[in-house]
Amino acid sequence: MHSLDIERLKEMSNFEVAALFLENSEKNTMHNAPINVGRGDPNWINTRARLAFNKFVEFGIEESAKKINEADGDMAGYVDKAGIAQRLRAYLDASHKTDRFILTFLDYTEKHMGLNQDDLVHEFVDGAIGNHYPVPSRSLINVEKILNKYLEVSLYNGEKLANQTDVFPTEGGTAAMVYLFKELKISHILRPGDTIAINTPIFTPYLQIPELSEYKLKQFDVSSVEDDNWQMMDAKFEELKDPTIKAFFVVNPTNPTSRAFSKHALAKIKEVVEANPEIIIITDDVYGTFVNDFQTIYSIAPRNTMLVYSYSKLYGATGHRLGLLAVHQDNVFDEIIAKRTAEEPAIKAAFEKRYSVVAPNPLAMKFIDRTVADSREIALYHTAGLSTPQQILMALFSLTSLIHEGEKDPYIEASKKMVDARYNAFWESMGMECDHSKENAEYYAVFNIYDFAERKYGHEFHDYFEKHVSYLDFEDKLAAKYGVVVMDGAGMGTDDGYLRISLANQPAENYAITGNRIAQLLAEYYTQFQAH
Repeated sequence: MHSLDIERLKEMSNFEVAALFLENSEKNTMHNAPINVGRGDPNWINTRARLAFNKFVEFGIEESAKKINEADGDMAGYVDKAGIAQRLRAYLDASHKTDRFILTFLDYTEKHMGLNQDDLVHEFVDGAIGNHYPVPSRSLINVEKILNKYLEVSLYNGEKLANQTDVFPTEGGTAAMVYLFKELKISHILRPGDTIAINTPIFTPYLQIPELSEYKLKQFDVSSVEDDNWQMMDAKFEELKDPTIKAFFVVNPTNPTSRAFSKHALAKIKEVVEANPEIIIITDDVYGTFVNDFQTIYSIAPRNTMLVYSYSKLYGATGHRLGLLAVHQDNVFDEIIAKRTAEEPAIKAAFEKRYSVVAPNPLAMKFIDRTVADSREIALYHTAGLSTPQQILMALFSLTSLIHEGEKDPYIEASKKMVDARYNAFWESMGMECDHSKENAEYYAVFNIYDFAERKYGHEFHDYFEKHVSYLDFEDKLAAKYGVVVMDGAGMGTDDGYLRISLANQPAENYAITGNRIAQLLAEYYTQFQAH
């Protein structure tokens, strides 16, 4: 068994540590089939949107061939917009499942959203083919309307904000984070030395990025606690009312603890914004659809909140890199920029110089449009924006859900049922009770190995185990001997000893096996304790 330098591991990102564990798991000494429950990418995909995307490509190629059709058949022309919706309907066969979906969402977008059908179909066909740069750069016009409607129906819990929100599709939630942090710095919304609050435990990059030398932000942890179902205590919300706290970063539902903010917590957020009206809130809601009646912070504090969302988890699209930023058209980000511009002549001059090459009135350029421009270092603003095929796929994923507006989406319900079965299998194999509270997304399971040791073998063993066994040593041995890879929770801001189990990427039976192998390894340590 290859032994890793445990002290060195503590300095590394937990994602990189998990990659090392994965290498060891593949040559584990028990010769078990490796089980990686460390990564959060799902082992299911949405087929309906993907097949519809292919149909648009096929239809688009036939349309293109009407303009240019070389003898060898490998070159075609471009797509005419006039009458294209009618031609698409004639092309489709309602008895075919994929075609029926397209016809259904065309009806939905016309009757419920009032979208011009030739404009929509032309945008989808041309976008799927990918023959033009994204225009407008931030988002294709009808794509933005569809994404906004999806966010409203899926995350806002009845609040109507679709027509007041600007959306920037990005290369996954990861790119959204990178662009956002960069723009907060460039726009002087956050400055070196500013204090930001981070709701821990949290997805590791939210802890790592503010520490980078180019940001130099002071972190202030407002932790959620296991004893209160991983919710923030009221005292932590009181701390956010301090005007020296410039920003609040949240993953909701949380990663790694997989809990949505409760109604009480959302009410407290409203109090925070009233007391600290210039605080900016970044909420990453990728797991929101796994919670019944989920409500995003954006819907209760839209002026102060930037919403990050990704299609990766729900639709099995981590490889496609599909995410977005969304911000209200009346927002505190633009307000702070205007304040900086008015009060500091050097910043005003810098803004005028920086954005004059891309905007006739550079000082009026909105924060989200600056984000797009700065994502391509200004000079390449004309080629900015997410690739058009990716934008169309995002819209199609959204439409698979929107056509069920007002009723339960069978696909989303199936995803919830799947993770619930895996959640139950894992906790039952550990001999522990399942938590089915309404805030629990059940996408991850988190537990403390030292607490588990006490439950299993008593207080004396707990004390011995915590004193003599590093949590990373336990995780290393679990991979190297038993072939199970978990994610270290301490790298996400938990106390030492917490492990995160992804319930997305293995069949239910493997979670029972995972629990059993964890228990077997713990039993080994208990045997050592008895001998000691």
